[in-house]
Amino acid sequence: MQRIHKKIWPEYFSFISSGEKKFEIRLDDFEAKVGDHLMLEEWDPKAKEYTGRKIEKVITSVTKIKIDKTFWSKAEIEKKGLQIFSIE
Repeated sequence: MQRIHKKIWPEYFSFISSGEKKFEIRLDDFEAKVGDHLMLEEWDPKAKEYTGRKIEKVITSVTKIKIDKTFWSKAEIEKKGLQIFSIE
């Protein structure tokens, strides 16, 4: 188990801290495994500083995708974007 520290913008921090948002989308530039702890530290992009608020979550699943390995063309993805759903 490792503890991973990442910045998060205020509007997303609020959704996670309220329990409304139960997923996170990140660039695959670090190794994350089920059971790891994700420490999200609120970052104010306008002030360019941390707010001091933090929240720790346990990673319960990891799904990795590459744009060239999807059911849609790159043009469709660039035009419409992607949605990620969290389901129970």
